[in-house]
Amino acid sequence: MTATGPSTAPDVVDVVALGESMVTFLPSRPGRLADVPSFDRGIGGAESNVACTLAAAGHSARWVSRVGADGFGDHLIEAIGAYGVDTAYVGRDAARPTGVYFRTAGDRATDAHEVAYYRAGSAASAMSAADLDLDAVRAGRVLHLSGITAALSAGCLELMRELTARRPGRPLLSFDVNYRPGLWRGTEDGPAVLRELARGADIVFVGEDEGWGTGGPEAVRAALPEPELLVVKQGGTGATAFHGPHATFVPALAVDVVAAVGAGDAFAAGFLSATLRGLPVRDRLRHGHLMAAAALTVPGDLAVPPARAHADRLAALDDGAWGRLRLGPGWTQADEGAEEEVRTP
Repeated sequence: MTATGPSTAPDVVDVVALGESMVTFLPSRPGRLADVPSFDRGIGGAESNVACTLAAAGHSARWVSRVGADGFGDHLIEAIGAYGVDTAYVGRDAARPTGVYFRTAGDRATDAHEVAYYRAGSAASAMSAADLDLDAVRAGRVLHLSGITAALSAGCLELMRELTARRPGRPLLSFDVNYRPGLWRGTEDGPAVLRELARGADIVFVGEDEGWGTGGPEAVRAALPEPELLVVKQGGTGATAFHGPHATFVPALAVDVVAAVGAGDAFAAGFLSATLRGLPVRDRLRHGHLMAAAALTVPGDLAVPPARAHADRLAALDDGAWGRLRLGPGWTQADEGAEEEVRTP
């Protein structure tokens, strides 16, 4: 499956990503949130992470959201725009603040970190189909969404249902399940809602552990037969893509991890980049792993992606050479022949 769509209309971009972004505060030194005296400011948001990574990789990208009419909203728009992302369709809300959160380093999947969200009643939680330019949202070869948006409010959930409805002429729809149990407390049943939304998507990214029960990737596919392409992420083991009657598995790379945050968003960006380029499924998975490795080897959510030619060389390695790769901090800046330099003995 290759993303298709008009490429000459002035308002069309490669990817539109819709969702909340927040200002992120990262501890200036290791320790508990209670003990850290100061923080460094960054940006965080699953969908904007994908847009920024794709823009840095040479694609045209648009981020659609709402932020407060405050300094944090200014910072998000400026920082995301600095990656080359179109932010013209980000609304400003004078009555609601921009969301912020504080976190320590660690693995989000295993809760080996602390995070404190201040996003209740945020400007993004007030997003709805009535106050967004849906033509701009749909003016992409790919529309990328995540399950986080569905958990923010009833209006956001209705917006997601509108965008995932199967209608003629819609963009290729990419959906990252991104099940965060904490966001669903006291609301609708998260896994059931996310399955409903995923069934309307063309490409779905889901972690093997995201509320789908046990039984491995095949059980996830049995629960989600509708998407044309289903990517089941299996942590450090690898990822399996189900496409038609076929299943393609690509093992993850050995990585010297600096911080295990942002890797899932980077994986989705790498996979979508390769999809936009019409690459085969195996190479899409490999580009996903390479983008994830870039994110894993930096402290923040966003990393400088490898040059396209460099990533293509690594993705084209034979299975044995791919399995011998080990990537560490700075690997994305390597030059010609770098696949030999990062290969383990």
